[in-house]
Amino acid sequence: MSVDAPRALANGLWAASALPSRLALARATRRVGPEQARVLRDMLRANARCEFGVRHGFPRLRSADEYRDRVPLSSYEDYREAVERIARGAQGILTGDEVIRLVPTGGSTSGRKLIPYTRRLRAAMDAAVAAWAADLFTRLPRLLNGAAYWSVTPAVRVPEADAHGFRVPVGFDDDAEYLGPVARRVMSRVMAVPATVRHIEDVDSWRYVTVAFLAREAGLALVSVWNPLFLRLLLDALARDWDAIADDLSNGVLRPPRPLPPVLAAALQGAWRADRGRGSEMRRIGAEESQPAARHARLWPALRLLSCWADAHARGPAGDLSTLLPQARVQGKGLIATEGFVTLPILGRPGALLAVRSHFFEFLPRAANGGDATRLAHELTAGDEYSVVLSNGAGLYRYRLRDVVRVVGHVGECPLLEFVAKEDQVSDRVGEKLDGRHVEAKLGESIAAAGLSAVFAMVAWEAGVHPHGRYVLFIEAPGDADDALIAAAARLDGALRENPQYAYARDLGQLRPCEAVRVEASATADYLAQCAAR
Repeated sequence: MSVDAPRALANGLWAASALPSRLALARATRRVGPEQARVLRDMLRANARCEFGVRHGFPRLRSADEYRDRVPLSSYEDYREAVERIARGAQGILTGDEVIRLVPTGGSTSGRKLIPYTRRLRAAMDAAVAAWAADLFTRLPRLLNGAAYWSVTPAVRVPEADAHGFRVPVGFDDDAEYLGPVARRVMSRVMAVPATVRHIEDVDSWRYVTVAFLAREAGLALVSVWNPLFLRLLLDALARDWDAIADDLSNGVLRPPRPLPPVLAAALQGAWRADRGRGSEMRRIGAEESQPAARHARLWPALRLLSCWADAHARGPAGDLSTLLPQARVQGKGLIATEGFVTLPILGRPGALLAVRSHFFEFLPRAANGGDATRLAHELTAGDEYSVVLSNGAGLYRYRLRDVVRVVGHVGECPLLEFVAKEDQVSDRVGEKLDGRHVEAKLGESIAAAGLSAVFAMVAWEAGVHPHGRYVLFIEAPGDADDALIAAAARLDGALRENPQYAYARDLGQLRPCEAVRVEASATADYLAQCAAR
């Protein structure tokens, strides 16, 4: 493949600008305790005069122990009133820095959280992203000549009622705002899909346009998405619209399934161009290859890396992508929350490296019997599980992310962490206290024992019209008999009895037996689409 000089230059500039962050992180891994002390000291100094800092005596705090003694563990509910004041224009409440944006996310009792975002938080996240990018470019230098796809989702409007009276912007205008300044400037040179697609509100049209631009790019080298199901749905759309996209490439006219607003359509058409050679190549690949993996390997021969969630519930879908894109290495995302950058993946290492230069971290041992005693980043034990506590310097202090991680190794003194589960991932309808990880493991065992070739399976609570609820195994298994599905549900019900609370609830009649419900491919696609949009 010939070298794309402008693209290689743009990627090279990004790699060069990111290298200092990688080197600084490498130094920090050898002295995690002092590095975290520096992060804490800088955070306390920067926020000493805000209302929160004054109330908690930030100017007088000199150590992590004093900080932990003075500031209690917190959840979002502890900040809700302050965030509402910030949204209406107040400053100096939680931070000394100006809050430039509020970023929405889920997970609160009211369904939505608004996370304060400052330039200091942006810099902290930039440093972690830069260290990750520099590691990739150093270890996979072919990425320098390739195009990239960073997921850009369809337009989501903030309801006017939700934002009424707000004087601080809500949300990001573009996913690239998570990147550093140099990376943002070079994106137009290396992005396979123009950021304009984010303005497409119709999901089918957005998906068509996205995969059309991806299919056009033979030099695609890096794909970065969050949920692996997101990319799976794009690949399904590619298979469905393969011939239409090939025609659009040959004709030079982009034809999504539904008309777009004229200005948006013109902007996208301006980024599109006729490529008869690529259109013919697509038709030839489609005629010669019947298997999706073979098609994808020929369509994107330069694809080297796929970055997506790959831990816990995402492990299976990420594995499916590895099969569908055999030419690419799948790298887990690490743990990145709206509230902060917890871990970043390093090629060739298990888990992901704690971002010790970005935020101040504490960890609650999961095995502990209650209590609020935390451990610091350099005090973690390999093999143990912890709940992450974050102080991000942008208004969240000793904030419980409710994410459970397992220590799978160390680089120097810095822990390598693997995401395990959400701490609150427990279903407790009638006292059964089912842990999602236990259910997932037993579901896989039950399907295998029943000899099913399931395409999709999930367990969900169903209250129904009966006096007592049950858990239902929703399963898509086109080639399997109903009796096999029933057997899998019975095996699952028996396996869940390993949990004494579940067995007790079943014996008391508080729970009815688990039952299987066959679902069709359309229902599976609808569910996956909803998951990918989360």
